[in-house]
Amino acid sequence: MSAVLSLALGKTYVRVFALAVCLAGCRSLSQLAELPETHQLLRQTCRDFADRELSPIAARLDKKHSYPAKQIQELGAMGVMAMEVPEELGGAGMDYLAYSLAMEEISRGCASTGVVVSVNNSLYIGPILKNGTEEQKMQWITPFTTGEKVGCFALSEPGNGSDAGAASTVAHQDGDEWVLNGTKAWITNSWDASATVVFATTDKKLKHKGISAFLIPIPHPGLSLGKKEDKLGIRASSTANIILEDCRVPLDNMLGPRGAGFKIAMQTLDSGRIGIASQALGIAQASLDCAADYAHKRTAFGSPISKLQAIQIKLADMAVAIESARLLTWKAALLRDSKKPFTKEAAMAKLAASEAATFCSHQAIQILGGMGYVSDMPAERHYRDARITEIYEGTSEIQRLVIAGQLLKEYQS
Repeated sequence: MSAVLSLALGKTYVRVFALAVCLAGCRSLSQLAELPETHQLLRQTCRDFADRELSPIAARLDKKHSYPAKQIQELGAMGVMAMEVPEELGGAGMDYLAYSLAMEEISRGCASTGVVVSVNNSLYIGPILKNGTEEQKMQWITPFTTGEKVGCFALSEPGNGSDAGAASTVAHQDGDEWVLNGTKAWITNSWDASATVVFATTDKKLKHKGISAFLIPIPHPGLSLGKKEDKLGIRASSTANIILEDCRVPLDNMLGPRGAGFKIAMQTLDSGRIGIASQALGIAQASLDCAADYAHKRTAFGSPISKLQAIQIKLADMAVAIESARLLTWKAALLRDSKKPFTKEAAMAKLAASEAATFCSHQAIQILGGMGYVSDMPAERHYRDARITEIYEGTSEIQRLVIAGQLLKEYQS
């Protein structure tokens, strides 16, 4: 594991940095406050890795729908596949701000690789780290810290989508086993995963309070995978249905108490939204990088198009959207690290960053013109990759409802 990732952020640094974020008025977020040295080194390490190992192959991975196994294992060796996991369990032992920084830089190089990292950290390891027993953590987390194995998160179903409380997948106890039946949909990492967290109804009368969480290895009798979805973007990551037909697991495979599944899922998504916001930031930044570089090199009317005010205005709007979303994302991560409520801020970050990614990738294509529409340039891939960030782990519409709900509670109190 990289020495850079083996250090944890001190509480004093968190306070100083948070204060600087509130008070500073610098023109760039990178100048807003000095990140702690550990985090600066982490960010640079991930940036170098993305430039060296991901950007050159991202187009090929996308075209061939190829899972980046080698790169995921290298990220595992760096500690990036288990950022928040304590060192004694094989992780990097860092905080969520560090995770956000790593996610952005990796996604800037390859958004597909970014989502694999995000799902393993936030959606698979996250709920086990928070709710698992010590035995479960050793069995279901430690083997997933190296990148040789990745996990997935099975909440959505063909008929429920954003209505996560309407789980039609069911589980009933039969002796010393749970028996699960149902279908989970849109499961990222499914074809490449070695385990999954599955949510199923154990008591229909209790509605969402009757949902429980289960840990299931892949492959496993009674569990099968649907076809790989042919997706618009993030094509190097696998997405498919998980089908459960009399799938039996030991009683000890329940994660957390019976009936706690919906709460576990919502807490997990709160944290996961910071990871997706960071992924979206990486896509947005890559779009700006591509557009600004092209604007310097492309000449029209006798000079680089970067001299044209219409182009400058587009680049300025892109930069503002990115910096604003980055600040929201870092704030959400800092609140989480400080163990303060962050549901509203995570939703704000995810909303702002995902819409910034869509906006910036769109503007990049406009700046590149015809070159933006062909796969010889990365702009069209960024455009396709950006779109999913407004959908998974809660659509933009759901984020607005979460923000409004939290806001109204604050005014009520």
